[in-house]
Amino acid sequence: MRIGIIGVGHIGSTLARELSRRGHDVAVANSRGPETIEKHVLAHGARAVTAHDAVEVLILSVPLSVIPGLAPLIAGVPESTTIIDTSNYYPMRDGDDLLPSGQAESEWVVEQLGRPVAKAWNTIGSQSLERKGAAAGAPGRIALPVAADRPQDRDRAMGLVDETGFDPYDAGELAQSWRQQPGNPCYGTDLTLEELPAALAAADAERAPRRRDLTVAIFAERMGSGVNPDADWGVAVSRLVYG
Repeated sequence: MRIGIIGVGHIGSTLARELSRRGHDVAVANSRGPETIEKHVLAHGARAVTAHDAVEVLILSVPLSVIPGLAPLIAGVPESTTIIDTSNYYPMRDGDDLLPSGQAESEWVVEQLGRPVAKAWNTIGSQSLERKGAAAGAPGRIALPVAADRPQDRDRAMGLVDETGFDPYDAGELAQSWRQQPGNPCYGTDLTLEELPAALAAADAERAPRRRDLTVAIFAERMGSGVNPDADWGVAVSRLVYG
């Protein structure tokens, strides 16, 4: 499958390596040019490029505040392309007034791009994504929710989640994707397929932003601002605060 990835942070670079290692034709771009993409991102055959115009799947792995600036690029991508949004809203990074109160993050992304998207890989920390993938059927395999409106987008996203080592779970339409946003019980908690449905059902739109900000403050106090926590410690804190 031809896959484009915009953004080579922790999530985007891991997806580039994992998907190219599984035989996909992966093209990777960032805002600074292909010459700035580090070699380890391309270790399994991914290519550094400047644009995407003929891909079957386009993964957006950038801060939410960057999304509006991608609209001109997305306009040239075929309508048949599945666009997967992995982003999350953090006001301290993206701006307090970026996202209207109560709006699901990925529905806002749809408005900015004028294109349908699927939401996937947003609930897992970068270290867990890199280290905790497992073969299908493995005991304790982590499950990740996938939300989308178009069936073909949902099917493609779920298939790729499975390939990266995680059980995909159909989380319904994009309007329900708020349940997998930061501050809710399935976010950053590395749950199994048996545990995930109850966590999604327990999501609390009113409390989630406060819980999200509390967890960020705990991480910053322990690790420093902008530093990702160790996977196991981060999961333990998230389970304690979001559960």
